[in-house]
Amino acid sequence: MHVVVNAAVSADGKLSTRRREQLAISGDEDFARVDRLRAESDAIVVGVGTVLADDPHLTVKDESLIAERREAGESDHPARVVVDSKARTPIDAAILDDAAATYVCTSEVAPVDNRMDLAGRAELITAGDDRVDLLRAFAALQRQGLERIMVEGGGELIFSLFEVGLVDELRVFVGPKVIGGRDAPTLADGEGFVDEFPTLELANLERLGDGALLTWRTGGQ
Repeated sequence: MHVVVNAAVSADGKLSTRRREQLAISGDEDFARVDRLRAESDAIVVGVGTVLADDPHLTVKDESLIAERREAGESDHPARVVVDSKARTPIDAAILDDAAATYVCTSEVAPVDNRMDLAGRAELITAGDDRVDLLRAFAALQRQGLERIMVEGGGELIFSLFEVGLVDELRVFVGPKVIGGRDAPTLADGEGFVDEFPTLELANLERLGDGALLTWRTGGQ
């Protein structure tokens, strides 16, 4: 399994404003890059916070990329995965439509009624007692044949993935906006590291529009 975290951040490292509203940080060039990365993936993963805030569809937009997937014998769109410890994903969320297969990773603490509601619209993976055990959940995804994983956020999930050593690659578009705000989400939220910080190797730096795309790899990749 190869896990790529992809994100767009402001010049000061914010994912969005303190109101956690969806905000366009990158432009058309980066949107096209992200669409290709989606098309090259087996699954796209987000946290439930992203689903609640943005209601993303997480499908490939470019018809030529969809055609490439068909020619390769793959489904039109990669699978979609929500990491959702308490099964809070709304049953009318865009990610639960029939455009692509969807997995919802929950924990044992998720209310049974919520899980039953979601079970008719997605395949449930239960891993962990009070929060999703990401190692077990991703192992379950791998058993489903999902090897090329793209993670699109948010900051809590990204931190947790770094915490358990699941990130192989980090691709970050840094845009020309300054957002500010001590409560605005950053690339890696969560509790934060105080020692044994994950270190990355810069593999590529590319100007993209008015911003820059940085590609980092974890040690040994």
